[in-house]
Amino acid sequence: MSATPTGPSVPADQPAGGPSASAGVALPDAARPDRVVPTWTDPVAAQASEAVGGPWGRHAVIGRALFWTPLRVCLLFTTSVLAVAWVKQAPCSDGNWAGSVQYTHLCYSDTVPLFGLHGLDTLAVPYLDSAVEYPVLIGALMLLAAWLGRGYEAAAGAVGLLPQVPAVQSYYVATCLLLSLCALLTTRAVLGTSGRRPWDAAMVGLSPLLLVHAFTNWDLLAVALASLGLWAWARRRPVLAGALLGLGVAAKLYPLLLLGALFFLCLRAGRLGAWLRAAGAAAVAWAAVNVPVAALAPENWSRFFRLNGSRPADPDTLWNIALTVSDGRLFDGPLAEGETPAVLNAVVAGCLLAVAAAVAWLTLAAPVRPRVAQVAFLLLAGFLLVNKVWSPQFSLWLLPLAVLARPRWRSLLLWQATEALLWVPRMLWYLGTDNRGVEVEWFFLAVTVRDAAVLVLVALVVRDVWHPDGDVVRTSWPGVDDPAGGVLDHAEDAVTLRPPGAHRAPLSSGVRPEPTSAG
Repeated sequence: MSATPTGPSVPADQPAGGPSASAGVALPDAARPDRVVPTWTDPVAAQASEAVGGPWGRHAVIGRALFWTPLRVCLLFTTSVLAVAWVKQAPCSDGNWAGSVQYTHLCYSDTVPLFGLHGLDTLAVPYLDSAVEYPVLIGALMLLAAWLGRGYEAAAGAVGLLPQVPAVQSYYVATCLLLSLCALLTTRAVLGTSGRRPWDAAMVGLSPLLLVHAFTNWDLLAVALASLGLWAWARRRPVLAGALLGLGVAAKLYPLLLLGALFFLCLRAGRLGAWLRAAGAAAVAWAAVNVPVAALAPENWSRFFRLNGSRPADPDTLWNIALTVSDGRLFDGPLAEGETPAVLNAVVAGCLLAVAAAVAWLTLAAPVRPRVAQVAFLLLAGFLLVNKVWSPQFSLWLLPLAVLARPRWRSLLLWQATEALLWVPRMLWYLGTDNRGVEVEWFFLAVTVRDAAVLVLVALVVRDVWHPDGDVVRTSWPGVDDPAGGVLDHAEDAVTLRPPGAHRAPLSSGVRPEPTSAG
């Protein structure tokens, strides 16, 4: 028999001073706050709160702050982490990388060397005046930062109080400010998508991954657009969601996978009409950005796609480890400079199709329809694990999805610790053993540990999907189905792969599902 809960239960390991003196006793409706309290539900948050007096008290007032709302606190967390990230990057900001300072100080960023390489120092327009190996919106962000940097130089020349800095530094500062805005938008979008769990956005704002890779490349633009797209979907605005995801694809291709996740879920729920509206808006938004550039500079516009086909396995991928261990004999064997690894590309494509098929099967066969963030995270994590390219900053793609899929501090921090630590042997390997760097084996060990951490997180999310009564989002509040689901929220199943007799009570009614006995 199942029972409808009357409120969030106090966890068995609730510290003294928590909401109830007796573990496992539910709060009455009148005493329940209007949002999930992290120090009541997460052991890491509860332990961390001891530094400021312990978990939130049962009779403490919630929702009465005039200024320090959850949104503003989470944005403050994000701003603080970005400030520390800027301090870390400061040694590289002036473009003087003598003595390999970019490696010794762990402050390497693609944005600095590409300033002169792509003619941004002369305000060359990406694609029209120079070939850029990034999607169109990234090129637009690069040019905007160059314009802002040039504007600062003009202002510094007119106003004697402003410091004069190298052109690359003013450009880099402008780039970091624009990326910081993207990080703040990502935090806002995650908070808006999390429903009654607004404090989950703090896991984005206080992220070690954000600290290390916020300014490594321009990926935060795509992360912000994708996160805003999921927020629009959660607010039942599929056309706006599709447009934002389409713009995200115009910055990085990975938001296309989010549309794939929504397709699997809409297929199960019989809501393909909403998905078609989102997909159509995404196509229109992507075309509006890309078609003019493709028409004016087709060769430079297509460079991004050509490079993705011809590039070899990235250093921190399992494919590169396999190639190194086999002395380059696997797949295509030794390749000439610029030669396309056709066999590797085919193997990776097959693995990507297998990942998509596995996630689709899980989506349709799960006892209860998975949440949007769960399916999107699994699809994207699988893509990164089997893809031949995993640049360090690509892990930022996973951050908002991981927070929404499984908002538990311990597992998220352990995964992000491996991502942050991977940056150290990577920089020391680039430094070279002649300059007191490390051998490649240390780098490969860190890559393996990172991949293992991602696989553990994937396994935990799959467990939550297969046993939804253990999903912290669905069990933290009565009647919660999917805060990010939008039109999928509380939707009935239309297409499933569950065998007859395997029905479970839907969580949308506030009932925890239990398997029925055969016969």
